[in-house]
Amino acid sequence: MHPSFALSITPITILGLLFFFAGAVFSCYGQNGPVWKTGTDKFQITPKDPLWMAGYAHRDQPAQGTYSELWIKVLAFEDPEGNQSVLLTSDLLGFPKKMSETIRTAIFQKYGLSKSQVILNSSHTHSGPVLAAALFDIYPLNAQQRAEVETYSKQLEADIVESVGKALQRMQASRIYAGNGTARFQVNRRNNKESDIHLLTELKGPIDHAVPVIKVTDLQDRVTVVAFGYACHPTVLSSYFWSADFPGYAQEELEKNHPGAMALFFQGAAGDQNPLPRRTLPLAKQYGKELAAAVERVLEEEMQPLEPKLRYAYQEVDLALNDPMSPKTLEKMASNESGYMKQWAERMLFEQRQGIRPAATYPFPIQIWALGDQLLFSMGGEATIGYANRLKARYGIAAFVLSYSNDVMAYIPTETILREGGYEGYSSQMVYGLHNTWKPGLEEQILASFDQLAQQIDPTIRPTNP
Repeated sequence: MHPSFALSITPITILGLLFFFAGAVFSCYGQNGPVWKTGTDKFQITPKDPLWMAGYAHRDQPAQGTYSELWIKVLAFEDPEGNQSVLLTSDLLGFPKKMSETIRTAIFQKYGLSKSQVILNSSHTHSGPVLAAALFDIYPLNAQQRAEVETYSKQLEADIVESVGKALQRMQASRIYAGNGTARFQVNRRNNKESDIHLLTELKGPIDHAVPVIKVTDLQDRVTVVAFGYACHPTVLSSYFWSADFPGYAQEELEKNHPGAMALFFQGAAGDQNPLPRRTLPLAKQYGKELAAAVERVLEEEMQPLEPKLRYAYQEVDLALNDPMSPKTLEKMASNESGYMKQWAERMLFEQRQGIRPAATYPFPIQIWALGDQLLFSMGGEATIGYANRLKARYGIAAFVLSYSNDVMAYIPTETILREGGYEGYSSQMVYGLHNTWKPGLEEQILASFDQLAQQIDPTIRPTNP
């Protein structure tokens, strides 16, 4: 030790060092043992230029204005062992595979987070922008409009990766709680006719009214984050104005009620669930307030504290598709159909004549997170509500189920819906540009794959009703 340094050590210096080291330990463990760390970031993604809007084939012009801003929001988790994960929510129709792969690859290269540690969830608002390489068969875009979509999408990718980095840099000691609420404006659209909804005295078909809620507080018990979900299409609005639809109004209400806190919405297995009635701005705001009220009730009740232990697992399940349709069938469709079905048939014919053979399977992303004892099941595509119901039957009613995560490539019907056909079981495959419908067996394949992931996380986690 240098003599001058030895002389500089005073009681005040020693006390300061003790406070420094105590603070470092406290940031990970707190007064009552180990604690979580969380970090957040958010940024607006409302297009500044009049881009084409995603979600409805009837639109014939770009956006004309804004009802509410669109956002990307990021919540990063870290446990005392240094395990990290990132939940990103977005006011988008869905992340297409190409964009999702680009974003998650960049996140891995910059921050070392694997696919198992990242969830890119979209609210599925039908009043957000078209993204690159997504659903082009249903939008009459010219070359200039496609170029504008590409430019917007590239910037969005870069901004998302930067935002994840900011959230990871802002980690603060936190406590995390979980609970479930209830909201009832969701209606099974396959079993209840929209035009008759005002006459119905009994709703039919499978549903899931759960409102899963994650509350994050600082060590002084101040709410810093409210993450919540619901399984319902954000299709109240269908105009030419940017809007996050009812999930956006719910988030605005919660952030107003909790100044300084960030509210995030994650979409559930909403493939066959619509908000009914719908089509007006006041209804979108009403449903937003109803959903926010359901969350507030959970926040006011005693919630389950989550042990600061983070586990995660990810898999891509090869779901089989039926063989491409014959040229004769496609020629008939191209002659008899109109709109996106005609465009799809013409494209399939062109690709067949060019010798392009599509893949026989699709890599369907699924993952499980365990935040303490709270299980969170996440999957891609537009999963129908039967998947949420079966996962909860297997793993408990308190399980959280997300869809529209990491890659929204098609509807994911149950076997019943696949047999029945209709939009979710048949024609939506053409909307998404796949060459045919799923082969039977996908429901059990997906559930069995979730069972395998659960075993990876914890061998003691077993389905109770397989």
